[in-house]
Amino acid sequence: MDYTDKLAQSIHTVKPSGIRRFFDIVNEMDHVISLSVGEPDFQTPWHVRQAGIASLEQGKTWYTPNRGFKELCKEITKFYKRKYNLTYDPLEECVVTVGGSEAIDIALRCMASRGDEVLIPQPSFVCYEPLTVMAGATPVLIETKAENAFRLTPEQLEENITPASKLLILPYPNNPTGGIMEREDLEKIAEIVKKHDLMVLSDEIYSELTYGGKLHVSIAQIDGMRERTVVINGFSKAYAMTGWRLGYALGPKEIISMMVKLHQFCIMSAPTTAQYAAIEALRNGDGDIEAMRNEYDMRRRFVVASLNAMGLSCFNPEGAFYCFPCIKSTGLSSEDFCTRLLHSKHVALVPGSAFGDCGEGYVRLSYSYSIKHLTRAMELIREFLSELKDEDNG
Repeated sequence: MDYTDKLAQSIHTVKPSGIRRFFDIVNEMDHVISLSVGEPDFQTPWHVRQAGIASLEQGKTWYTPNRGFKELCKEITKFYKRKYNLTYDPLEECVVTVGGSEAIDIALRCMASRGDEVLIPQPSFVCYEPLTVMAGATPVLIETKAENAFRLTPEQLEENITPASKLLILPYPNNPTGGIMEREDLEKIAEIVKKHDLMVLSDEIYSELTYGGKLHVSIAQIDGMRERTVVINGFSKAYAMTGWRLGYALGPKEIISMMVKLHQFCIMSAPTTAQYAAIEALRNGDGDIEAMRNEYDMRRRFVVASLNAMGLSCFNPEGAFYCFPCIKSTGLSSEDFCTRLLHSKHVALVPGSAFGDCGEGYVRLSYSYSIKHLTRAMELIREFLSELKDEDNG
């Protein structure tokens, strides 16, 4: 049976995730050193796991309110007040979701539709473009560049705005580049957003992972931007809680109420056990974040220095836990580089092209793995590059 006409037309245009494609290949191979997935090698802190376990032991396995536990929403809003001096009503301006990815999906579906354009800086996380398409809107891709530290410049934003522009996605700290936006950058972007009456979806899932004394700034902190911004965040990266699948959105109640409505029909409620664990993480997890961030910082400096030393020019990432080295000097496409490295040295990276066409010529490497793991991977990549040179000279 031909199912072509039985499927929604929009799903045909969506490409599978390039990250997950390599992840699936790795799972079928033995003895692979994988730096391909943004998966913290830390376990969820014990006191956080203990809170989840206790909730199960106490039989707390029922549905939660659609919006999420009131207690959790209060802790989320306290966190944003404490960290960023942003005030949100926990009962009307917060929704708890199944990971940050669901929050992005329902935010896009509530704010963008057919005829709207969504401005997406790239390279960036793989979900923004396909979710925009599935919402019926049109993605407008803006290429950020290494010479600008992969930041969105006001000039780039201005030149891509049209009368159909509706929403800007701000993916900072950035996956895959590790780039960040500082306050002065955001102030310039905010002026353009207000001038053209745009909304902003600010994906801040890596907000707690910044380095070199650079603290994350949310665009919602900029004057006049709180009412224009839906903030997306979650627990996966900062608290090493990827498998708990818990995220959240903060924003104007008029938008959040629509997101709650969509959430209650497509998901109903986020996992109960994970919400109890998240309450504990927010109350007592600052020390855990600091310890993990310090370890990531050490790994970051090691990997960047190693890549540059072996001739792969690498932008110095200031956020998240990724490096995005340039591999153009090898003469290989990013897909070929990763495929050959995987099969010859059993080291898995992700082609930069997975994060947008402008990622071609780069590869993504996650340093969310142990230093032993990273050290061996650097040795094998160095060997691979040496063998490539021998091939060229032969």
